[in-house]
Order: sequence, then C-alpha cells, then structure tokens
Amino acid sequence: MEHVSLLHTIIKSKKHESDHDKSETVYFVRTNLSMLFFCTQPAFFGVTSLIRHVQSVLCPGTSWLDVRALLLPVLRIAWLGRLDPWLTLFSLEFLDRCCACVVLPRMLLLKSEAHLVSSVLGNTRIEEACEMYTRAANMFKMAKNWSAAGNAFCQAAKLHMQLQSKHDSATSFVDAGNAYKKADPQEAINCLNAAIDIYTDMGRFTIAAKHHITIAEIYETELVDIEKAIAHYEQSADYYKGEESNSSANKCLLKVAAYAAQLEQYQKAIEVYEQVGASTMDNPLLKYSAKDYFFKAALCHFIVDELNAKLALEKYEEMFPAFTDSRECKLLKKLLEAHEEQNSEAYTEAVKEFDSISRLDQWLTTMLLRIKKSIPGDGDGDGDLK
Repeated sequence: MEHVSLLHTIIKSKKHESDHDKSETVYFVRTNLSMLFFCTQPAFFGVTSLIRHVQSVLCPGTSWLDVRALLLPVLRIAWLGRLDPWLTLFSLEFLDRCCACVVLPRMLLLKSEAHLVSSVLGNTRIEEACEMYTRAANMFKMAKNWSAAGNAFCQAAKLHMQLQSKHDSATSFVDAGNAYKKADPQEAINCLNAAIDIYTDMGRFTIAAKHHITIAEIYETELVDIEKAIAHYEQSADYYKGEESNSSANKCLLKVAAYAAQLEQYQKAIEVYEQVGASTMDNPLLKYSAKDYFFKAALCHFIVDELNAKLALEKYEEMFPAFTDSRECKLLKKLLEAHEEQNSEAYTEAVKEFDSISRLDQWLTTMLLRIKKSIPGDGDGDGDLK
C-alpha cells in the first residue's frame, strides 16, 4: 500500500483549511454523494464513474481525508448490503490509489492555479504554485500519465522564468521533455529546445550539448528524421569543441559521418572521418582507433571513385604509418585489386576472410555492398558478400 503512505505524507505537509471553507466543502460533497449513491444502482457503478464524480466534486480547498471519510460509510452501506464483502476491501484500496494517482495531482493543479490568481500579492504565491506544479507532475509520473506530467513541468518551468530562476526553469523543461518522450516526441523536442536556449544563455554549453544529443536520438528512433538528427549531433559537437571536450565532440562527429554516408553524402562523411582520424592518431590512448576512421573514409572514397580511393589510401599510409600494417589497409588493397580486375568473386572472398576474424557491422556491410554493385558483371548487385 505504498499509495497510502504517499497519501499520508502529502496530507501532513498541507496546510489545513479554515473551518468555514471546510464546512462548505463537506456540505457540497455530502450533497452530491447522497444524490449519486441513492439514485444509482451500486452494482452498475463503475470505477470510471467513481473517478469522474470524485474529480467533479473536488474544489481547491478540499482535503482528500474529508472526501474519503464521506465515501466510506456510503460504500459500506451500498456495497456490503448488495454485493460481496470483498468489493468493499477492493473499494478501500481503489480509493487510495485513486487519491495518489488521479485526485491529488488534480487538486495540486487547481491549487497552483488559485495561487496564480492571487500572485499580484508577491512572488511567494508564484513560488508555491511552482512547487505544487512540480509535485503534481511527479504524481502524474507515478501514474504514468506522461502528457499530464510534461504539461505540469512546463507550467512550473514558465513560472520559474517569471521568477528569474533560469536554472530551475531549464531543469523543469528537461523534466518535461523526459516525460513527453514517452507520449509526444515532438513536444519533448520543444521542451528540450527551450532548456537548451536557457543553458546557452547561461553559458552552460556542455549541458546544452548533452540535450542536443537527446534530441538527435529522438529524431533517430522516434521520428526517423536523420537529417535533423545530423544537425543536432553537429551542434552538440560544436558546443563540446568550444568547451575542449574533444572526446565527446568526436563521438558526435562519428554519428554525423555514419549517417551522412548512409544518406550518400560521402564528401561530408569523408571530411569528418579524416578530421577525427587526424585528431586521434597522435593520442597514445586513441591512436588504435584511427585506422578504423581512415578505413571508413577510404570506403566512402571507393564508392565515389576507384582512383580517389587509391589516392586516399596512399595519403592515409603517409599520414599514419601504422595504418599500412593494419588488416583494414590490407583489405582495401585487395578490394581495389579485385575491383580493378572486375572480379566480384575475389572481392567477396576478401570480405569473407576479413569477416571471419573481425565481424562486419551493418554500416560496413552496407558500404561494401555499394562498392560491389559497381563491379561490372555483378548483375544487379543483389548484395551477397558471403
């Protein structure tokens, strides 16, 4: 019964209503519940109806304990008298769950709006409204109501900006984006962009770069817009470079190069791979990765033109002598020879030999197949490398 514990914690933290407000609320709820339960057959009174009615009778100053205290006697009379006893036990647990996941967050939203109406009295009311929006958003997250959680976080972010609290506003926009990711990817991007604007204005470019990556990943997986994903990875790389986070910048650039090659933007991919390769070949910890980047750049050259690939291979061997003895360089030479001789079988055999030791990933397989299709006599290049 974790919902019950949460309920008690929240209620203890709330300020008590005045006696006058409470008496009006109790009378209002009692009247409505009496009409509902004595005019409706309880056997046909569903869970959805109960939720809707409880929400309809709640006002900003209502304490859930008052409502629960009024509901329980009616449930005992109506349900124990006409239905099986276990339904009453179910009703008690349901009421607590309804309170924790549906009613309390709605009450907090109503209270936050009420605080905003009286915000002319000062910033204190706005701060309280921010807190209530945030609490409501967290409760919506517990109930997995992601859209409502995202909207509540957005409202809190806007109020934080009104209070000139940029960091809190950006944090709330990020929380909103994380909630919206599960329900509305485009709205998640809008919230994350709002957070990025604030972070860049504050000079927090590393954090802004991180959220550009998140947006790029949403475009990759949810919206499947690779062009926009590339743009955000590039922006992230620029921010990381400005902060001297070269390793993080290179990770973003490699994403750019991989997607650019898939979209047949080979020149762009070549420039990125050569740039990353040149920046890593002198680093004792990263130089062993340089051969992979020069290998991929050479494959992009190969797809465009065989002669370009030969010239590029010579350049890479001169720039990075260790590349000459690598398996990747030896494979390239075999592929160039097979392509020049228009021998698709020799091409396939060289690829199989390389794959038997170092498994080809999807990107390399795609590039190698594109090269093979350019060999005359390979038919339509239905693309079997094995």
